[in-house]
Amino acid sequence: MTSDGAPTLPPPPPLSDRWALFLDVDGTLVAFADHPGRVRVDEAVLDRLGALERALGGALALISGRRIETLDALFAPHRFAAAGLHGLQRRRSGEALAPPSTPPVALQAVKMQAKTLINRYPDALLEDKGEAMALHWRAMPEAAADLQAFAMQALTRLPGYHLQPGDHVVELRPSHGDKGAAIAAFLEEAPFQGRRPVFIGDDLTDEHGFEIVNAHGGVSVLVGDREGSLAEHRLADIGAVYAWLGATP
Repeated sequence: MTSDGAPTLPPPPPLSDRWALFLDVDGTLVAFADHPGRVRVDEAVLDRLGALERALGGALALISGRRIETLDALFAPHRFAAAGLHGLQRRRSGEALAPPSTPPVALQAVKMQAKTLINRYPDALLEDKGEAMALHWRAMPEAAADLQAFAMQALTRLPGYHLQPGDHVVELRPSHGDKGAAIAAFLEEAPFQGRRPVFIGDDLTDEHGFEIVNAHGGVSVLVGDREGSLAEHRLADIGAVYAWLGATP
């Protein structure tokens, strides 16, 4: 541990064109915003990611809690291979996206109740992800306790669902699938198969990915100074990620 409390993890080795590169999005490639829809990806970063995808023979994928449709809009004109909703969605580069599944009736009822609760906190946010939902309080930290308590209570009415905490957010999502499982599935397929996996992420939702990458002898990279991570390397912040990727805006 350093004097400022940051984990004493080494930086990742330089990029190699023999790797399979997996990238979290929020907190890794884009800074958090009060509203998830207000983030933007700098054009220089988009251009560099496109160049990296070509250099890696297509072995670059976004691994995110956002829906893949949202990722496509955020990273346009590129349509990278991607896992969305923490692995509930997965698409190889150039493929069509499977139609979304129908959310359970119980989740629809929870969403309606969450909207009523959110009305008490005008700067908090309910993010409807279809078969999942997230409650954000970054712009209104005083809402945290009520939103977390609501999510915990709602979980009891959603069989097969999981409570996923994050950075100023809690999410209710189906239990099957996670970022690690999505990365493992990509590694079974071309162009990722046979390459050394590298995953860069920042929060608790990325730990399954770090675990899988470590098990494959890969490079796991934590962004920021969170303690207790399975990651074996560290980059200080998003700027350091850009510099490592060669994508500094």
